[in-house]
Amino acid sequence: MSTAETTAAQTTAAGPSADPKSRWLVVVGGQTAEPDRDLVGGKAWSLWRMASLGLTVPPAFVVTTDACKAFFDGGKTLPDGMAQELRVGIAGLEATLGRTFGGTHQPLLVSVRSGAAVSMPGMMDTILNLGFTDDVERALAEETGSAQFAAEVNRRFHAFYGQLVLGCADDLDSHDCADAVRAAIVGETGRDVPQDPWQQLESAVASVFESSRTRRAIAYRTHHGIPQDLGTAVTIQAMVFGNLDDDSGTGVLFSRNPLSGEREAYGEYLPRGQGEDVVSGRVTPEPLARLADRAPDVHRELLAAAERLDAHGRDAQDIEFTVQQGTLYMLQSRPAKRTARAAVRIAVELVDEEVITPREALRRVTPEQVTTLLRPVVDPASITAATLLGAGTSACPGVASGLAVATPEEAEQIPNSILVRKNTSPEDVHGMIAAAGVVTETGGATSHAAVVSRALDTPCVVGYPGAVADLVGKIVTVDAVTGKVYSGELPTVSVDESEDTDLQRLIGWAREYSPVDVIRGDAPEPVFDAESPADVDPDAVPDIPAGTVSVRGAVFGRRDALRAALDAGVRTVVADRALPVLLAAIALQEERR
Repeated sequence: MSTAETTAAQTTAAGPSADPKSRWLVVVGGQTAEPDRDLVGGKAWSLWRMASLGLTVPPAFVVTTDACKAFFDGGKTLPDGMAQELRVGIAGLEATLGRTFGGTHQPLLVSVRSGAAVSMPGMMDTILNLGFTDDVERALAEETGSAQFAAEVNRRFHAFYGQLVLGCADDLDSHDCADAVRAAIVGETGRDVPQDPWQQLESAVASVFESSRTRRAIAYRTHHGIPQDLGTAVTIQAMVFGNLDDDSGTGVLFSRNPLSGEREAYGEYLPRGQGEDVVSGRVTPEPLARLADRAPDVHRELLAAAERLDAHGRDAQDIEFTVQQGTLYMLQSRPAKRTARAAVRIAVELVDEEVITPREALRRVTPEQVTTLLRPVVDPASITAATLLGAGTSACPGVASGLAVATPEEAEQIPNSILVRKNTSPEDVHGMIAAAGVVTETGGATSHAAVVSRALDTPCVVGYPGAVADLVGKIVTVDAVTGKVYSGELPTVSVDESEDTDLQRLIGWAREYSPVDVIRGDAPEPVFDAESPADVDPDAVPDIPAGTVSVRGAVFGRRDALRAALDAGVRTVVADRALPVLLAAIALQEERR
């Protein structure tokens, strides 16, 4: 690409300052003040943060969440003045890069990316390479010296646009050229991809807004307790190309291991790929060490950036990046989705590093994560006689047994089923939420299946070749600790929190701050026993008599029952596992302040 583009991106310029009369747009980066995250969304906010740290970020501007609200309030039409403001935003990118949107010389292509204020990885739409026309393909081929590259970018754009904007259900990625993609789109929808780049842009923004209210996004927000009226911002950013040549590629890097929590860089790299190739799981990328072998200077720069972002964010980071012709571009950094094991390890290590206090560490680990961490594991004694069906890569540790099914709808209908797919997409999320475990044939530890499973704390194995044919219709056990899948339901053994050093440290800190003590064995009198009396409803909030000193029963693992115990003045809870109760009690105490 041109020297002008490379220089502009390296200096993290973001175009001219936003017009003070602008109602719907905010320019990202440069020397502007920190934007309101609720207004610009997490993705654009992370671009501002990376640019402010001096990292190389392609210039961008963002359509705000206010515009998204106005879009839906106005009957799903772009609000007044937005079309003109989009032209102002694009003009800023053109001036910064010396390129022209839809131009026949040094054309500007952009990505149109969703970004809610609360991270919802993979739930909403992103459209890459937008601004393509037949004239742009010729100009891009001339500039790069590669007609093949220009044709591939064209094909990818049309596939994105046809699927996400025009709603084509055909497997558009199976077609080998843009003309074939367009023919498939017209054949199914009766509509063609417009040749006007401005029409493309306006329709893409509207499409991304609408993706915030799809079934998958609603299911994700419901599961995680996120407000349904959150909406999304839309970040419009100059494209950089990981698929340009042998010195280009794309990848995902975690500043700490999202599986174990260890203080080590963990990631994957795909030479000659675009970011969507990695996160979709359609292609299984290579270990990050491949980048170190191919471009050691870029690899060192990337690790240094990850360290800086980790320190600035005071937490493990999930970082998306692209390398174009040997230049590293940072595209996103956000707190990493992590397993329960990693959440505990990271919290403890950050205390040891004097980054956070013990009290803050307790806020970063939930009772549910501890309960997940203490789930049973496959009984080692059963492995010898078990039938191994196959293996892949552990993407989220845990153990699950059940009937292997091939569709998310079956996973919703059949309790404790195992969802088995070639790869997962946002359209599978409702099934992933319902399933006891997930297995995919392709993809790596940073794929859609892996990231969403970690967010759900669902056992997941990725990269198991032939999994659909091997497993569907059988009762299987997914041992996502080892990445192996066995025939039948294997026995499990329990895990004791007293055997885990990290949990013991959290317990020690939690006892200092908790309003109740948690013990095993006999409880101080008088005790309210929710396990013995026949008249105790396990689903109701218990009515605890005044003067009760201690309580016992599984019901007090629920927040509402524990709140009732605290309100009654109870100071001791009898439970087999201390930490989940201690953490819940601390959280309830802080809610009252």
